[in-house]
This record gives sequence, C-alpha cells and structure tokens, in this order.
Amino acid sequence: MPATGNSTRRGRMMGKRLIIAFALAGLLGRCDWLADELGGAWTPNPGNIEDELSPAAQALVDRAFEDVPDGGLRDYHTHIIGMGTGGADTWVNPKTRTWAHPIERFKALVFLSGSGVTDEREADRQYLERLKELIGNLPKGGKHFILAMDFRYDSDCRPDKENSTFYVANRRVVDLAASAADIFVPVISVNPHRPGAVKELRKWARQGVGMVKWLPNSQGINACDERLEEYYCAMKNNDMALLTHVGDEMAVEAGGGQAFGNPLLFRYPLDLGVKVIMAHVGSLGENADLDGKDPAGKAGNFDLFIRLMEEPAYQDNLFGEISATTQFNRLGFDDAARKPGSGPLLELLRRPRLHSRLVNGSDYPLPAVNATVHLQKLVDMRMLSAGEADGLREVYAYNPLLFDYVLKRTLGDPESGQRLPVGVFTGAQAFGREWPPEGVRNRDSDKKEEMTERGRCLKPRSFDLEKARALCGRPAAAPTRLADRCAKRFPAK
Repeated sequence: MPATGNSTRRGRMMGKRLIIAFALAGLLGRCDWLADELGGAWTPNPGNIEDELSPAAQALVDRAFEDVPDGGLRDYHTHIIGMGTGGADTWVNPKTRTWAHPIERFKALVFLSGSGVTDEREADRQYLERLKELIGNLPKGGKHFILAMDFRYDSDCRPDKENSTFYVANRRVVDLAASAADIFVPVISVNPHRPGAVKELRKWARQGVGMVKWLPNSQGINACDERLEEYYCAMKNNDMALLTHVGDEMAVEAGGGQAFGNPLLFRYPLDLGVKVIMAHVGSLGENADLDGKDPAGKAGNFDLFIRLMEEPAYQDNLFGEISATTQFNRLGFDDAARKPGSGPLLELLRRPRLHSRLVNGSDYPLPAVNATVHLQKLVDMRMLSAGEADGLREVYAYNPLLFDYVLKRTLGDPESGQRLPVGVFTGAQAFGREWPPEGVRNRDSDKKEEMTERGRCLKPRSFDLEKARALCGRPAAAPTRLADRCAKRFPAK
C-alpha cells in the first residue's frame, strides 16, 4: 500500500464529516455558528499576549526566539486573499457568495472567520489589517512572502473563471510590498498558459521580483510539459525561484488535477537549472511513480519528494517548504509497513542532512482555521508534551501566526529529541531576492493587467502519463541535466 494513500482518505473522511456537520447546522439555522467554530471567530487582541500568557506559555515563546536575530524570521507562504471589495485586483468565484452552492459558501465562511473578516463588504481591507496586526505582534519581526494567484486558463487561453477559486493580481502583491517593505516581499503568479506568460515573467523580474507561485493542481499546470522550456529558461535567466504546491490539494478546488501535484513532474525544470521550492513537501496523497516499471504503480507524494531531495544533482536547486505539515490530516502514515506513529513531519526531523534545504511557510490563513489544528495528535505521537500543548493553545488564542512558528520550533523527535534548526525559519539565501531591490523602481505596477492579451500562448492539454514518464521518469540511476539548453536556445534578455 502506498505510504500516504490513507492520508488522502483521511482528508476525504474529514470532508464528509464537515459536510454532515454543515447539513445538521443548516437544518438548525446555525451555519454561521459552525463556521466560527471551524474557522476562528477571534476575539483576544494579539497586542495583549505578553500580559496574558502563563509563565509556561511565555517560556515556549522565549525559547522559540532565543536564537533568532532581529528581523530574521522568514515566511515563504503567506496568502493575500480578497473578495474584490477593494478593487479589481482580487476576485473569488461567485459560488462562494451564495447558498445555491452550499459547500463552497460554507468553506468561504470558515476561511473568512479564520481570517478575522466580520463584514464581507470590507473583506479585502479587514483581511489585510488582521494579517498586519498578527505580523506586528511577532517578537523580533521578519518578512513574509505574500502570494499572488493567477487564474486557471481554458482551451482558448482565456481565464477559466468557472473552474478557478480565487485570483490575486501580481500588481496587488507588488504594490503591498512596496508600501510595507519592512514586512512584505512579493511573489507573483504567472500561469504558463496565460497569453504573454514569458513577457509577464520578464516584466516583474525587471522590477526585482524573484519568486513565482504555482498551484498546479488547481491551475491546470503540468510541470513536465516540454513546451514550457522557454518559460523555465526565462525564470532561470532572471534568477527567479518557483514556489509550487506538490501533493494533493484539499483547500482549493482541484477538479481532476491531482496528478499535476506529482513531485516527479518537476524534474524537467530542475534539470534545466530552475530553483524549485516544493510547498508542503508533498505531505498528502499519492501519485504515479514515473520511475517504476509498472505503468499503474503509485507512491506517496512525500516519498517522491524525498527521492528528489536525495538526488545529488538537485542539491543546489531543490528545496522543501514545510507549511501545513503540522495539520492533523498530514501528520501520520497509516501504511502497515511504516512504523506506527510516523509521518512526513517526523520523517523530516529524522533527516537532519536535509534541514539546510528546508524553509518555513505558514500558509496563512490556514493556521488560523480551527479545524486544521489538533495538538492532541502531536501529543499522542510524543512530538509534544501535554504541558507544551497547553501552552501552545494559549498562544493560538491570541496570535495563530505566532502559534504556527512556536509550534514548529517546539515539536521534536520523541526518540532523539531532534528539532528543526533556526536556519529553516530565517531563510535560504540561495533563492528569492528580498524586497525592495536596490536601484529598481516600481514602474509598471499601476498598469492594468490585461488577462486577454493577444500573443503567444500554450493551450492547456490533457495529462499524458506516458509523455511525463518519458521526460521526467528516471529508470536509470543518473539524472539527465539540461542546464546548458537555456543558454543555447533562449539567451538572457
């Protein structure tokens, strides 16, 4: 049985339980109450935390920051989400606004509650104010890489709004970072199926942006598509890193796109020399083992991620990002072949040779959604003590962003005591220019992003497993490197 197959089933079972709970609440007219229970409905002021924490809880916070330099924290996965109430730079699928689509509507209410949004008419403003408040009350400070999100695109290379969940314009995150450079770094999102995608990459690279965000499961992106070579070479030539989701996607609608979360598909950009940061370290679900001889063979996404991390050829351009790995549905393996109590996070702790290539991400607002936080499971796995869990619950009530960090610095391997080192949380200088870049002016951020721009586009096409296996499979031991192809075929511009 694949290592993480039951993790997916656990996620689906939890989804069924939420649907049942939602249905019961709906019958009782209590949907808003249930959304607050599963979301956040936050009331304590984060600014009061130092006066309210118990000595034991404060000791956990102090220990988590004792080796962090001032301004040193880095969070490479912070979402900017809006409902279009602040202008055209944000958008959500209309299904999330009406009870005609009850599941989508209920999920939206849960996320709004966790994000501190109390008035949907002011959602964009309230979301941002809450995020800044949480960041402003983190000891010692640091920077958060805020994420844009492009649309999915249809067969005519136009925004497929019917099958997209939300959109955040590149201009939105760049402008926010320009206005709050002490806490924000922009991460653009450019779907390669967008018309003029390569031109869009180069435009933002000229303004100093150094990172691109993908959610391939939901955006319909096959990383192992040979037509993306020019796109990848534009990233490499401009020293841009790719922050991409790998593994199954449960929070955002993925349709039939879970195959696009296969870590092995990213051998293509890795072979070209692109720096790739794999969000969530593939800690959920399973996918085709492109290296196997059995065409139907599958493996856990986490195991596929580890396989890539252990390939010597990728030690300088492949990184893992640990957001969401503490969520209840990602903590354990149910495979009988695994040692009981194991899971992706514990496996990472037991591989200290990989720690220098791990970076932190919160995936905010997910840490502020009650339904994702189950500390008792970590206690049962002996990665936390009961007393530590009690202290962390106090922190969570005031500042879920602080909680996410302190939790990751507190948990450890029950056998060796190994914890994640401070370097995971203070950044990897091997990728991602910080903000603002010297000598670069934000010249184009006030120009409207035209989503129907005419020009070259790569039309989406159905996933072809055999083509993916031919290009990204490794039946032989030694990887094939293509790093010199960019210089030969697509010289820097």
